[in-house]
Amino acid sequence: MSVLGHTLRRELHLLCRRPGDWLNPLVFFALVITLFPLGVGAEPALLREIAPGLIWVAALLAVMLSLDGLFRADFDNGSLEQLVLAPQPLALLVLVRVLAHWLLSGLALVLVAPVLAVMLGLPPACLPALAASLLLGTPSLSLLGAVGAALTVGLKRGGLLLALLILPLYIPVLILGSATLRAALQGLPVAGYLLWLACLAVLSITLAPLAIAAGLRISVAE
Repeated sequence: MSVLGHTLRRELHLLCRRPGDWLNPLVFFALVITLFPLGVGAEPALLREIAPGLIWVAALLAVMLSLDGLFRADFDNGSLEQLVLAPQPLALLVLVRVLAHWLLSGLALVLVAPVLAVMLGLPPACLPALAASLLLGTPSLSLLGAVGAALTVGLKRGGLLLALLILPLYIPVLILGSATLRAALQGLPVAGYLLWLACLAVLSITLAPLAIAAGLRISVAE
């Protein structure tokens, strides 16, 4: 546990020294939400109707934007090999890495999203459902995306392949997240959708670190 705590502090320190790694996706998310009304018009009813899908698609793309560099720097400087050869379980180490990444990017996205949702005309009653769905959905996006990042870290131009690998895995989270917000807009119960998102989060936390570890071993071996 002391090693995992030290690893978490190290990863947070390194991310704070490279603010572009987690600020760029956040700025991208805000720009998409801000500029979209300029393209489709500022009709309040229209913006309210498309807000659930727009917010979740923007969140998905923002998370994807930050994934390519998740293990890239460690692969380039050789420290990824040391991580793979460490005596601690690799699955736990990469879980801590993804947790640090989510704390600075995904959690910031959860905090910013309600402010941007108000700009799209969403009523305040929908904001708790929005925050809860993002809080449960973004960890799954980060973990599933890290699987693709681990498999493509050894490729010089793996961005397109990364998107092709993880986009199919993102579809259930996207459907459930936008459905949660649509149900909240219509005054319907959202507990069922949130429970499914929680199930996906638990499943991702349980299985994704094993897949990430296997992908890193394959990439390092090559």
